[in-house]
Amino acid sequence: MGNSTEILFILQGLHETVSSKHTYFILILLVYLFTVLANLTLIVTIILEKTLHEPMLIFVCNLCVNGILGASIFYPKILVDLSSDFSVTSYEACLCQIFFLYTYVFCEYTTLAIMAYDRYIAICKPLNYHSIITPRKVMQLLLFTWLSSICESVVVAALVARLPLCGFKIEKIYCTAWAVVKLSCVDTTINNIYGYILIVFHVSEAVLIVISYIHIVRACVRSPKERSKFMQTCLPHLIALTNNFVALGFDLMYTRYGPTDRLQALRNFMSLDYLIIPPLLNPLIYGLRLNQIRRKVFRICSQKRHALK
Repeated sequence: MGNSTEILFILQGLHETVSSKHTYFILILLVYLFTVLANLTLIVTIILEKTLHEPMLIFVCNLCVNGILGASIFYPKILVDLSSDFSVTSYEACLCQIFFLYTYVFCEYTTLAIMAYDRYIAICKPLNYHSIITPRKVMQLLLFTWLSSICESVVVAALVARLPLCGFKIEKIYCTAWAVVKLSCVDTTINNIYGYILIVFHVSEAVLIVISYIHIVRACVRSPKERSKFMQTCLPHLIALTNNFVALGFDLMYTRYGPTDRLQALRNFMSLDYLIIPPLLNPLIYGLRLNQIRRKVFRICSQKRHALK
């Protein structure tokens, strides 16, 4: 099968496991709307309130922007699939989904790594914090996050697009690079090598996070004040990190090396966690745990409520 505009991929993961499609449609639509609303609330609050223009909260805002991207990659397509009898996607739409999906994942992990570095400077070198984490440095880090994520994803999509295909059935709910690579008729060594390069790069980010938190925990043990700061800003970050690394690690290992004869529902759950939970969880854990954001959100909501009366 050549790479032509007539190619349609059949996504087998959804209709094999979903019985009551109408119930799932309503539930998923509600979750999507809540996810977008929660992230938008946090974004608007941080942008409008100048007192929240701190590096850590700007990075939280970036997580929320990326969360909307991640949710918009997944939810609209699955809602369309639940409205039809078959889950299909065109070749071009599949490549677009791969590009945006990987951009979301790479941006999420790079942002979390930068936030760990920010917390390390804030807790371990508080006197030098504002001289190191300057507004210029924040903008450079955000620019690096998005440019590196986009460039990595462009290469992923380009390497997939070059492959001639001998199949059209994808055993997932959405398109991923590895799912399409497995359908190829030719040698995929280059794709595998680039995949391992990306794994090494983002594992190095995980190492940076671990090192940062080793220093942070040491500092917190010595100082009750720093312990309070850890509970306020680092604990939500650790929750987000743990969920992301565990979910993506399981999905990566299961997709590449796991058995194909296990329940499809289990594969669906493992592959959807990092698309559903982080965009939903991030605004909740940061919005509820960080006092500055919580107070501002309640104040804005109160003002809107009085204005409507």
